[in-house]
Amino acid sequence: MHVSPFFHNLSAAYLAELDDMRHDSEGRFVLERRLAERRSEIAFLVHMLEVAPEMVAVVLHKAFRFTSTPAMDRLLACEPEDLAAWESLRETIDIAPWARATVHLLREQAAGDHFLSVAAALEYMTGSPRHAPAHAGDGDDREEDADNVDDDTDDRQPLSADDLDDADGQIREEARADWMAEQGFDRKD
Repeated sequence: MHVSPFFHNLSAAYLAELDDMRHDSEGRFVLERRLAERRSEIAFLVHMLEVAPEMVAVVLHKAFRFTSTPAMDRLLACEPEDLAAWESLRETIDIAPWARATVHLLREQAAGDHFLSVAAALEYMTGSPRHAPAHAGDGDDREEDADNVDDDTDDRQPLSADDLDDADGQIREEARADWMAEQGFDRKD
């Protein structure tokens, strides 16, 4: 399975964004509250669809259930200018009832359909064991399990970034540091 450089890089930024939202300064788990706050800011966030899609895509965290693994895998191989149209993807994605109004609002934006394809890909990568960051040396069987996945549909409930264990934290921290350095910030070493 090939993941384009576009989605590889954007996925790291997306996971870093989710990770930043997970805990407050006192270490308490606050992801749901922060996601609710971010969702309430959607009228402002629509201006960032093209500039910082990873910051906006979190409003759709856990909003999608994917019914076609091959369609999503094809999407992940695309560069931004070659993405499948949202309408064709929509046929393979179930949208949670709570997210339908947000999806409708996003579709009204000039870049909305493109953004929704990107957001769906990011959520798919986050929830798919085949695309989640690999654990260093833990000997798990993810690659073997990926070979046994039914290519037509995947009825399992997708994992979320919340479901990834703490071993992924270091990978996300490194991705976050790389992304922040690319944005012009100094590394915290």
